[in-house]
Amino acid sequence: MSRTLQLASFLCLFTCLIPTTHAQTCAKHAFSNNRVFKSCSDLPVLNSFLHYNYDSVSGKLQIAYRHTGTTPSTWVAWAINPTSKGMVGSQALVAYRMSDGSMRAYTSPIVQYRTQLREGELSFDVSDLSAMYENNEIIIFATLDISRNGTTLNHVWQEGAISGNVPQMHGTSAANIQSMGTLNLISGEDGTIGDGSSRQRKQKIHGVLNAVSWGILMPLGAIIARYLKVFKSADPAWFYLHASCQFLAYVVGVAGWGTGLKLGSESPGIQYNTHRTIGIVLLCLGTSQVFALLLRPKPDQKLRFYWNIYHHLVGYGVIILGVINIFKGFDILEPERKWKNAYVGVIIALACNAVMLEAYTWFFVQRKRSESEGKIPYGINGAHGNGF
Repeated sequence: MSRTLQLASFLCLFTCLIPTTHAQTCAKHAFSNNRVFKSCSDLPVLNSFLHYNYDSVSGKLQIAYRHTGTTPSTWVAWAINPTSKGMVGSQALVAYRMSDGSMRAYTSPIVQYRTQLREGELSFDVSDLSAMYENNEIIIFATLDISRNGTTLNHVWQEGAISGNVPQMHGTSAANIQSMGTLNLISGEDGTIGDGSSRQRKQKIHGVLNAVSWGILMPLGAIIARYLKVFKSADPAWFYLHASCQFLAYVVGVAGWGTGLKLGSESPGIQYNTHRTIGIVLLCLGTSQVFALLLRPKPDQKLRFYWNIYHHLVGYGVIILGVINIFKGFDILEPERKWKNAYVGVIIALACNAVMLEAYTWFFVQRKRSESEGKIPYGINGAHGNGF
């Protein structure tokens, strides 16, 4: 029994020592300057919390915006958007730690995307604006006169890096894009903007479509062409399987590209330059492969040799760029680790199958060459089956 009690005590102590950062809630926080706020909200992303007192008679909103997990080279901002949902039009409170250790807090109206957070007056009065940095946390204090803005607010919050005491562009991860919501000052209810939830669904659809098309079907179609064509009994079945798989991959890829265009049009200030550029290149190369199939010379024509070279280079280029861009997409969407691991598992499985089939077909071809005095059976694509 004593051992059981000792084990229970150890587990209790171990549990208490585990960091509880992710379990932190605004209701448990006590401000070091003894300020008290009657209401608070745990914001869903970017380790942020909003504490506030609202006076419905005067229309004054006293706030403390906390952003945890920051560094001395991080700026943070909290803003109200009186006119719309999102970034443009937001009236922001910005704070960061200067290189000399002092804190700077100021107001900044956001009039365009890719803002440099220039100081300026807001559409409502702000008083008692200050900021503090302690325990890797930045807190912004302010009193806002929102008597003309109603009791349901659109608000956004953000973080970014500091370089030479100048705020830089914030990140473009899923959390940075989702950092917006609504807040009812009377009921205390808050939630994410409906458009944000819709955008997340579109992002997931975009990711799934492109992972299946460029990242799975395209490599699978290449494996079918490379390793089935050496078997005479598989001719011409391998060709139709290959063409069908690649065409399906292209159709699904076009659908994924279309959702990417839609996402880009809804977020003109968010730049995914590398991911977007690779996506455009993939669509162009995939389209050229489709038209090249329609213009494929016959096996006995001299141009067929050059067509085969082009088809191979473009095909393998599409596969390599597709896999690279899928991992770029994972970095942007930041899904649960299991999804990335699942895709890595699929790629490893395809690669292992390709290696085993490569060894087997090489052995098969060498045996056939010995049996037929160095000649390989002709397939639908011509001598030596050149026609991936």
